[in-house]
Amino acid sequence: MKKYLVNGEIPLKNFTDNVSAPASFCFRTLLKDRSIRVNGVRVVENMMLRAGDEVVYYLSPRQACKTGFEICFEDDHVVVADKESGVNSEAVFSALSERGETYFIHRLDRNTAGLLIFAKTQEAENELLNAFRERRTQKIYLARVLGKMPKRHSVEEAYLQKDEKNAIVRVSGQPVGEKIITEYEVLAEEGETSLLQITLHTGKTHQIRAHLAYLSHPVAGDTKYGDNAYNRAHNLTRQRLIAKSLHIEGRGVLAYLSLHTFQSKFNL
Repeated sequence: MKKYLVNGEIPLKNFTDNVSAPASFCFRTLLKDRSIRVNGVRVVENMMLRAGDEVVYYLSPRQACKTGFEICFEDDHVVVADKESGVNSEAVFSALSERGETYFIHRLDRNTAGLLIFAKTQEAENELLNAFRERRTQKIYLARVLGKMPKRHSVEEAYLQKDEKNAIVRVSGQPVGEKIITEYEVLAEEGETSLLQITLHTGKTHQIRAHLAYLSHPVAGDTKYGDNAYNRAHNLTRQRLIAKSLHIEGRGVLAYLSLHTFQSKFNL
């Protein structure tokens, strides 16, 4: 049994995605089995929750063990998690918070797998936020994209604008919005796709997915910026994108992080 309190108005499905990866994975089954209670009442369909509501999930041992992430490094200051595709970053944060004091630093898209780092103290939180703000981090991704890239290696620049209403971003060559810099290297070409190593020099919302789509090489499986016909033909519902490597030039209490480069276990 897992019990949570709701902080604001939100659909039950969205709330579940944010607080419990195990419940999110089997949400439809839990509804069918009447294994979710809201304010003590069993529910059988998605519903709108309100601040103060109590949600309880009754998970079987098998359901509960599918956490959606693994811890690949932890000490007194930070914890590094390796997240599965299909899991909200918020759900990882929620699970870690149940173990003790945890601070949210950055996020990955739901369907992007890979590395997330969280702070365990306010001092570590401040240092990590400064490291991200001052670009003392190196994040390397793997991406499977459609087509053959025009160059084996390139550093691409463009401009990104957020469309908050439609939850998307738009990339163009015109100097409007935020400048983005995305570096890629071709690791392999397989059939009608290419495997890329991506280095982010700026870290904006949906940057990799939107920038590669702008370059006419969308990420395979991307249902927001990708090639829908290709995705349907290959039964792809999640983008083929992994946050593979994370390195932080730490200072102060986190100076030792400079000696580490964290690697995700996931591959494409």
